Amino acid sequence: MEKQHNEMKGRTGLRRLRNAVIYSLDGYRAAWRDEEAFRQIVILLAAGIPLAFLLGRNWAETVLLVLPLVLCVIVELFNTAVENVVDRISLDMHPLSKKAKDMGSAAQFTAQLFLAFVWGGYLLVRFFS
Repeated sequence: MEKQHNEMKGRTGLRRLRNAVIYSLDGYRAAWRDEEAFRQIVILLAAGIPLAFLLGRNWAETVLLVLPLVLCVIVELFNTAVENVVDRISLDMHPLSKKAKDMGSAAQFTAQLFLAFVWGGYLLVRFFS
C-alpha cells in the first residue's frame, strides 16, 4: 500500500515555522470566535496572570500560579478540537460521539479542579497560615 502524500507537509525551515504560526493564530481566532468557553477561560487567564505576578513572592510561585491557567486554555483548545471533529463526522447522536465529547469535558473539568486546588491551596497557605 502506497502512503498518501500531503502537500501541506514537508515544508522546512522558516517557511514551516511561518506556516505553523499562521495556522496556530487561525486556531486561536476560530476558538475565540466560535467558543464561549474558550473566551471565558482566556478572560480568566488575562485576569489571573497579573494577579499571579502580584501574589507570587518569587518567580517559581508566579509560574506555579500561571501554569494551571495556561493548562485550562490548552485543554479547552483540545476539547474544542475533539468536539469539532466529532461534529464533522456526524451530528447524529452516537454513543462514541457522546463518549468523546464527555471525555473532553471531563478533561476540562479536571483542569479547572486543578486550577481551583492550586490557587485555593496557595491562598490558604499564603494568607491563613
